[in-house]
Amino acid sequence: MTSASEVGDFAERHGVTLACAESLTGGNLAAALSAAPDSAQWFRGGVVAYSVLVKQQVLGVPEVPVVSETAALAMAEGVRKLTDADVAVATTGVGGPGPDDGEPAGSVWCAVATRAESWAVHRDFDGDPEAVLSQSVDCALALLHEGQARPVSGR
Repeated sequence: MTSASEVGDFAERHGVTLACAESLTGGNLAAALSAAPDSAQWFRGGVVAYSVLVKQQVLGVPEVPVVSETAALAMAEGVRKLTDADVAVATTGVGGPGPDDGEPAGSVWCAVATRAESWAVHRDFDGDPEAVLSQSVDCALALLHEGQARPVSGR
């Protein structure tokens, strides 16, 4: 498991700036990143886009199901552009306890956007809403760390 401190240490050592867009995680990812040492040096900020309207109007998510690869990618790309960060991560999914919008509880998409590329992963997490949220933050931190290690050209 990758910690926010590890992500921040890598970002600081390599001069990479980071941002996040969150739905399912509701600000928990930004809180973890901003609590890491020297976060003011590398963390540009984040957007908590819980409503569809905010996802669409602020982050540029098209009219698609919000628990989808397309939405997650648009969120990551949107917040990266909005903050001019080198690397951004996004989370969207269903925390539970029941299904939502045709997706089962625990269905989560995490996406990363760098200046050069973007990609997403889908996970099916187990547990109550708090456990799903925690696992989603861990997934996002791991992807963010991976995204830092890839080329971020295009500055």
